[in-house]
Amino acid sequence: MAGRSQPVLPLSQRYVNGVPVSESRFNLRTSEKYFVYLIVLVFISLCYIALFLLPELRTRTTYVDAPEKIFQHDVDLPEGNNVVGHHPLDKREDDIHGLQDKKKFNLQVELDETLAKAKNALVEGIQDIGKLKAPIAGDGGKDTGKKTAEETAKETAVDGQNKDKDIKGQVDADKQKFLNKQKEEEDKLKQEKKQADILKVNADGGLELPDGEPDDELSKERRNAVKEMMLHAWNGYEKYAWGANELKPISHVGHSASIFGRSSVGATIIDGMDTLYIMGLKDQFMKARTYVAHDFHFNAASDLSVFEVNIRFVGGLLSAFALTSDEIFKTKAKEIADKLLPAFNSPSGIPYGLINLKTGNSRNWGWASGGSSILAEFGSMHLEFSYLSEITGDPVYRQKVDKIREKLDSLSKPNGLYPNYLNPKTGKWGQQHVSLGALGDSFYEYLLKSYIQSGLKDTRAKKMYFEAAEALERKLKQTSPAGLTYIGEWRANRVEKKMDHLSCFSGGMFGLGAQYSTQKDHYIELGEKLAETCHKAYDNTATKLGPEAFRFEGRSEAVAMRQNEKYYILRPETMESYFVMWRLTHDQKYREWGWEAVEALNKHCRVDSGFSGIRDVYANKVSHDDVQQSFFLAETLKYLYLLFSNDDLIPLDQWVLNTEAHPLPVIKDWKH
Repeated sequence: MAGRSQPVLPLSQRYVNGVPVSESRFNLRTSEKYFVYLIVLVFISLCYIALFLLPELRTRTTYVDAPEKIFQHDVDLPEGNNVVGHHPLDKREDDIHGLQDKKKFNLQVELDETLAKAKNALVEGIQDIGKLKAPIAGDGGKDTGKKTAEETAKETAVDGQNKDKDIKGQVDADKQKFLNKQKEEEDKLKQEKKQADILKVNADGGLELPDGEPDDELSKERRNAVKEMMLHAWNGYEKYAWGANELKPISHVGHSASIFGRSSVGATIIDGMDTLYIMGLKDQFMKARTYVAHDFHFNAASDLSVFEVNIRFVGGLLSAFALTSDEIFKTKAKEIADKLLPAFNSPSGIPYGLINLKTGNSRNWGWASGGSSILAEFGSMHLEFSYLSEITGDPVYRQKVDKIREKLDSLSKPNGLYPNYLNPKTGKWGQQHVSLGALGDSFYEYLLKSYIQSGLKDTRAKKMYFEAAEALERKLKQTSPAGLTYIGEWRANRVEKKMDHLSCFSGGMFGLGAQYSTQKDHYIELGEKLAETCHKAYDNTATKLGPEAFRFEGRSEAVAMRQNEKYYILRPETMESYFVMWRLTHDQKYREWGWEAVEALNKHCRVDSGFSGIRDVYANKVSHDDVQQSFFLAETLKYLYLLFSNDDLIPLDQWVLNTEAHPLPVIKDWKH
């Protein structure tokens, strides 16, 4: 009937697709289903927000002020502030701790902003899901080419789910990206902190050495040239042999001499550290320090030289500690010294020359006279072990070396001389061979320097030194026909007219000892004459570098006579005497002689990745041995650098340099 609505049948008479509709309404209408589905979807989305975003938001703090204000120093530090990590220099823009905090803050702000954007995108997605189109009425379910409300809702829901997944995936990706970035920043900050720990002034007494820059421009240029040589030698080692004992600068591989056994224990790193520090090469020093702290493990399974381990490794680490007060160096030095202690377990207390660090088994060199220990080796441990007892409070190290001194002082010396061999089991001298060069040299040096190290209190060391110096001069000092003074070697009750390059240190030793003698002028003069003889040996060669040994036979004076004496392996002893005699006399000739050596080293020993020894110093065309000795960095370059520096850098009344040129401080409160 027109104008009236169709009557509504009771539920019992209604059919949908031919099936009667139940009177009890347990089924929902389609529009109701859409509404319930929307509620469930919103609930799931809210759960996702709570699960993945709210824990992040709860841990965040919003900062209104800019990072520059937050990390700005507002309080002036008191004068003389000496708290670790809060040095007055922290107020500068390069304050390492402030920079670290600022970097962390900026990273956190960036991550917060990204999470906020992700949250907004998720909310927008949820809102899109709610924008369902209204059901389309009137077609009785027939396909009219238009989407029904149910289809639209389903498609919208699917789109919403896909968008939800996309947003979640993007949030996860962004989160992972920033976590990775944060880890990179943290690793970088850790490295910066390691570097900052080295650079800061330690509250327990770390030293800031004077620069020692010379007053005149010529000496400045020459000192800088030596510093450049150190960088060249170090960079080649770092590039091609890092962690190895030494560098083969032509072959570009690592090298290890027999004294180090078969293990790579970074001899060049330990030997060169204090030279880097003294030269102000802090970046290189910090890399060496990192190696010591994390990669240096002294566990060689083969036999090692007790002497070489002591002067290079124990001495090098103790010197680094003395200069920086960094506990890692003291700890490592003590660990190695403890491994050397079994070598002292002999009936006489004289240590053996070789030790296996893992087993503690000790023995002497097979070629040494009758199984004897060597004077220069067991007599050159006092400086390191005395200082180690001083800084650790453990007397065992000083007790070991004091026992050596007591034994030597009690023995009868032939002609007042100390033979080079002593049997550790019987406590008696071996072959009657006396030398101020190989096998004997540093024993005499350590007598004098022990006296200086003790603050002039070790009177036994002083007595033994001057008695030995008098005997050496009386029995072994020679003057050539041309007037050159040298110290020969005693063999079979006669003097051999030969002087080792190793004994060229003695010019500086006698000069230094003059400061504590009643015959000061005499010993200064002796030191000058010996230094001049060694310079003559250099000047007589085609390369202007000194041979391993030189003789005074016939018309030849200060010339190597045998082929196995003509090589030069970057030795430091002549440079040592130039340096010490310069400090004592300020005679310009020592700096000129040192510069001649610098020019010769650069001309004949410098190669593309470092410095190499040469096989014949008399040859116009040199042949390299392809070895950069660790002592070249520890000694030769250090002595040359100090030669062109002012006297306030490592003053000789406040420091003693061990036989590897590692400076150790004078012990002010020395107690015997």
